[in-house]
This record gives sequence, C-alpha cells and structure tokens, in this order.
Amino acid sequence: MSFASKLASFRFVLWALLCTVALSSTVAAAKRWMGEEELLSTFSGVTIDGQYEDGRHFTESYRGDMVLAYSEGPRETTGHWSVISDRFCTIYRGDPSGGCFRVTRIGENCFEFYFVARTEAQVRRRNEGKPGWTARGWIKGSPATCLDAPIV
Repeated sequence: MSFASKLASFRFVLWALLCTVALSSTVAAAKRWMGEEELLSTFSGVTIDGQYEDGRHFTESYRGDMVLAYSEGPRETTGHWSVISDRFCTIYRGDPSGGCFRVTRIGENCFEFYFVARTEAQVRRRNEGKPGWTARGWIKGSPATCLDAPIV
C-alpha cells in the first residue's frame, strides 16, 4: 500500500471516528422526557417556583386532587392539572394561557417545561409536538439546582 493510500485510509477512519463522536454527543445531549408515573409522583402535592423564558416569575401549586393554584405577581387563578400521554397539562379557569408540556429534569431540583399543545384534547389527537423551551421550575422549599435560577 502506497503512502497516499495509507493517508487516504487514515483520513477516512479519522472522519468516521469524528462523525461517530459527534453523533453520540448529539444523542447524549437529547432530552429525556419525564413519563406519566414520574410526572405524577414528582408534582402531585407540591408547589413549584419558576421563571418563564422572558424572566417573569410564577408560583404554582399542584394538589393531589388535581386542582392547581397559580400566581404571577398580582395575578392569581385556579384550574386543574393532569398528565396525558406523558404531557403535563395546566388548564386554568376562564384563562386560555394554560396548556400541555413535555417536562425534563435538568438537575436534582430543576425542571424545564416545553409547550406542546393548548388543550388536553390536542394532546390526545397529536401525540408528538415540536416543543420550545417555555419555563423552568423547582420545588418550593428545596434549593433550586437550575444553573441560572433566580433568587425568588
């Protein structure tokens, strides 16, 4: 085998190795969505503090009977929460701003919420959405582990 052939072969092996590393890094960086059981056991009966992507702060309580209470500054509302097809839904009374979210745990006490549907019925009809980062939250009363969590 000539030097040029060996060099071409080495370049190909190096390229293949770099592609494999890049692909495995992408897969490792993919989010692991919380499933139905994990969502129910994590959020039932707790209150979270959180921050939207635009910096607004909120607090939301999820009672075991699926009733929720939400506050954001002077704004307060109630509604219900549910888990459908591994989506965490918060539906408010008389307020269309709720919706359903995919959730991932990004730390011991840090969760990211990704909007996927406005209603529970939409989740039932459309099992996969194209989520976009919406909010981060952490269980109130325990130290937040979000790297950029505000002091609330």
